[in-house]
Amino acid sequence: MKTLIVYAHPEPRSLNGSLKDLAVATLEKAGHEVRVSDLYAMRWKAAVDAEDFGPSASSPLKVAADSGRAFDTGALTPDVLAEQEKLLWADMIIFQFPLWWYTMPAILKGWVDRVFTYHFAYGVGEHSDIKYGERFGEGTLAGRRALLSVTAGGPESHYAKRGINGPIDDLLFPIQHGILYYPGIEVLPPFVLYGTDRTTDEDFPDIAKAWEQRLLTLESTEPIAFRRQNFGDYEIPSLHLKEGLEPADRTGFRLHVRP
Repeated sequence: MKTLIVYAHPEPRSLNGSLKDLAVATLEKAGHEVRVSDLYAMRWKAAVDAEDFGPSASSPLKVAADSGRAFDTGALTPDVLAEQEKLLWADMIIFQFPLWWYTMPAILKGWVDRVFTYHFAYGVGEHSDIKYGERFGEGTLAGRRALLSVTAGGPESHYAKRGINGPIDDLLFPIQHGILYYPGIEVLPPFVLYGTDRTTDEDFPDIAKAWEQRLLTLESTEPIAFRRQNFGDYEIPSLHLKEGLEPADRTGFRLHVRP
């Protein structure tokens, strides 16, 4: 298995850094190939601007159209092209990051903004009366799997169904469904560590054991059963879930996960 780890934490000696290092060691020991995109070490440029698109940039700038034209003509910057190549190389993508302000760090969101260009991660496939592009289960990155490995400062109860922060599945839905599943990546249930602001060195052996177990079962773990867009569950072009497909108690994000 070829695994890309996209790592976003500014401190190499952090818990996130230790989890990234353990993932590399565990997967390589098991015979897998591993590449790492350490965004802070790479000094990754997070903001999309006209420089990303070279001669394909328009005035006024149109990010979607210009990024697609730059992708089509090979005019994207070398750093973006390198990350796209890594994604095409990978069978598995692990995202290692802390949950900051209910989402991923800005540098990681900037990686998505710049790397997931038009005609690469979106804006692909047939648009017709029966299809609305290749997305949500189809697309350029179909056939790959992804896992979010996330650290959260608060206790697990804060992220429970009635917790004040909201259910962790809801907080991660925009990333798992809206960013990863959109271009076709199957998403495994996340690995989440809670209360990490109070984690000590004495806690790490148990954390490491749990993380190693997840890593060694990546290939056999069932992905989250997100509904595929073009396979009968949604009306087209409204993309409303068809009546009667959801259990009676389901609303919101959970509508888009098969029972």
